[in-house]
This record gives sequence, C-alpha cells and structure tokens, in this order.
Amino acid sequence: MNEIVEKVCAFAQENKLFAPGQRLCAAVSGGADSMALLRLLLRIQPVFGYELTACHVNHGLRGEPADRDEAFVRAECARLNVPLRVFHPADVGAAVPAHPGEDWARKLRYACFDALRAGGIDAVATAHTATDQTETLLFRLARGAGLHGAAGIRPSRPGFCRPLLCLTRAETEQVCTAYGQRWVTDETNASDAYARNRLRHAALPALRSVNEAAEENFARFCEKAARADAYFAQRAEELLEDAEVLLPPALPAGARYALQSGRPVWGLKGLQEADPLILEAALHSLVAPVRDAEEKYIRLLSTLVEQGSGAVQLTGSVRFCAGGGVLWAEEMPAAAAPEDPAAAVLPLPFDPAGPLEIALPGGWMLAARQIPGGFQEKTQGVHKKDLKNQADYARIIMLYSALTLRCRQPGDTFRPAGRGIRKELRKWMNEAGIPPEERDRLPLLAAGSEVVWVCGAGFADGLAPTADSENVLQMEAQKMEEQQ
Repeated sequence: MNEIVEKVCAFAQENKLFAPGQRLCAAVSGGADSMALLRLLLRIQPVFGYELTACHVNHGLRGEPADRDEAFVRAECARLNVPLRVFHPADVGAAVPAHPGEDWARKLRYACFDALRAGGIDAVATAHTATDQTETLLFRLARGAGLHGAAGIRPSRPGFCRPLLCLTRAETEQVCTAYGQRWVTDETNASDAYARNRLRHAALPALRSVNEAAEENFARFCEKAARADAYFAQRAEELLEDAEVLLPPALPAGARYALQSGRPVWGLKGLQEADPLILEAALHSLVAPVRDAEEKYIRLLSTLVEQGSGAVQLTGSVRFCAGGGVLWAEEMPAAAAPEDPAAAVLPLPFDPAGPLEIALPGGWMLAARQIPGGFQEKTQGVHKKDLKNQADYARIIMLYSALTLRCRQPGDTFRPAGRGIRKELRKWMNEAGIPPEERDRLPLLAAGSEVVWVCGAGFADGLAPTADSENVLQMEAQKMEEQQ
C-alpha cells in the first residue's frame, strides 16, 4: 500500500493535480476503481490540503441495481464522513431517451459535473486508470485516431483530474482489499454488447499474456504521444500565426468578409509549404472547435489546402473555403445551412495508386483502393433508386493517364455496362431513372468527358477485371446515414 500511495502522490505532484484549499469532488460510482479513488484521496488529503467531497450519478437506466449502487455509495460516504451529492437525470434537466447509449450516459455525467463546478467545486476527480488508458488507446487506434487521439486520457484538463492514471485496475482492487473496502459491480460490464467490454475481455488478456506490464507500457506510450502532440500543436500555432500575416494583396469576397467579421484568414502558400505533420496538427486545431476532428475531415482539409480552391462543409453551418491564395472559414445561420452537410471538395484529381476515403456531394462516403486481381467477384454494379451500399471493381489501372472525381458536366458520355453502346450521360441518367435532384450532385470518375464510373451505377462497359488483371481498382460508395 505504501508503494501505491507514493506512486499516486508522485503522479499528482508531477502533473500538478491538487492545490491547498482546492474544493475537490470525487466521482464515485461504487466500483472498485472509484472506491479506491475515494480511499486514496482521503489518505493523501493531509499531503495536499484540498477539501474533499463526493458525487454519484444514478443514470436511471438499470432499475433496481442502479438504486442498489446509489444506496451503497450513500452508506460508504456516510461511514467515511465524506459529504456526498447524488444526481438523477432530472436534476440537470435531462430525460432518459427511448434508446440511451454509452454516449448519452457520458454526456449526463458531465452535465452533472458541470453543475458541481458551477456550484463552487474547483475540480472533479475521476477514477480513470492505466487500464482505461489502454482500452481508450486501442479503441481510438481501431477507429483511425492520429497523434492527438493516441495521447489518450490526459492527467488533467480545466476542472477535471485523473489521479489514478498511474495505477492499473488490478492495483485499484489491491487498494480496496488492503483497506477492507467493499465495492459493487455493474452487471453490464460482463456484456460483450459494448465495444469497450469486448476489448476488456479479449484484447487486454491477450496483451498481458505477451507482457505483464502491457498496461503500464501503453500508458507510457500515451505520455510520449502527448508530449509529441504538444510539440506539434505549438508548431501548428506558429504556422497559423505566420499564415495570418502572409496574405496576398487581393482577397476573395468571402475572405474579405471573414476579416471584417473578425475571423482569421490564412495565406495558402505558407500552409502548402509546411511540414505535412505540422499542417495536419494545424488543421486539427481548426476542426476541433467545430466538430469531432476525425481523420477524414483532416484529410479533406489537407486536400483543400493542396488544391487551393473549393470548400469543405464541416457542419450544416460551418465550412472552410479556399481560393485566391487564402483559406478562411464561413459561418451561416442555421436557417441558411445547406441540406447536404457532407464535406465535398470537387473536382478532385484522382490517383488510382493511393487509398482514398472522402465525403462527397449527396451525403456519400467514397473509399477507393487498389487490390490484387485474380478473384471471383461481381464486377458491375446495378443502379437502384435507393442507392444501396455497393463495391465496384475495374481493371482501370494504367488504362487512363488522368482521372478526376467530379459531378456531371455538359458533353459527358458514358458506356453502360453490358450494353456495348456509348450514350450522352444526361440521356443515360434519364433512362436509368436517377432522380432529377440527384443528377447534378452524383459523384463520378471521368477521363476528360468520358465517364468511367458513376456512384451507384458502377464502372463503364469493358472495364471489368479479367483473370489476367494484376491490380484492380475498388470503389465503394455508401450513404453517410447508413454508416451511423
């Protein structure tokens, strides 16, 4: 126990988690991690001199077991003489939705924490451990996180601290055992219905079988990633500051309006010449205040900067625009927001050799990649009015010197699969029954005026792979609402 206490004290001092007189509230669910948090905070309170209280959130989702947990926490806090505040959804004006998920429960907890802070609490201490850190890192990497996401859970942020990030879940149970402290177990933790539970039950035991110190090693990796992320964030800030100064003499009307409205405008030349990693960090800092900075949006903005013209719609009311040598953000009133909030940067040069994932007009997400040939697969798509998800394949590599992703233009032609004829694209769309409202925004791949692929319809006639095809291009399009 002394070793664990010293570890927590050193971690708290290194990360400046506590201060004398600080009003600290421990978030206590009743599980082993949170009960260890409460006991350790009581143990080290004389060292740091904070005022300690506790809070518990009953989400109202688990019926009698949740009420049991609440009663347990009430009894333990009373026994330990720790003032406790209990929250229910109605206490913060929340209603339990018909199908609540983990995201809703998390938002409820943080609404309760915000209420505590508004009532005078300086910081809320949560019981995140090195084991949680490992699960979070694996989950984010699986979803495609960059360096910022790989930094994992940080020891603190304004109003919050995580004193147990230096301990594993096994160590928190050791703390409870050493103190004779009981805890409760959330029965949903045993269910594999949740992605985090599947990681907990399968991935973590496998990692521990490779190295017993796997969790500590993952935590150290997150700390190094956090330091690297902080470095790139500083360089990114400097890049954006310089780009705000180096503007061309003549600006597009949208950029002039942004400046007049007090919003920044950045010169593209400096951004285009920047180290790609620093540019990525800079674009992350621009996206994060607007929406979740997923990798696909960073890639879209990188393409926009490289092209120097076009727009990326991040939300229904915020988009980034490029043109005239500058990049700027535009905000529209909600009533004026476009019906299609999907990010779109078209026309876009297309490289069959490189993997691509991009949001396109009409709410489409497009993924393109090269795969080895020599497989049996349905090679031509059939257009359907509901435009279901489909994968299309073609032996297109090396057949065309230049391809462009774009929407239709006057003079476009298309050779529908299996018909052996060339038709004007507009006539083919009419015959195929494509809704008029879809036609101008339906993504397609073209070599000049020759259309070789239409989203939802597949590749043109004569492009199907053969048994001798060494490399095959796969285009997979899916409506974004179908992905959610």
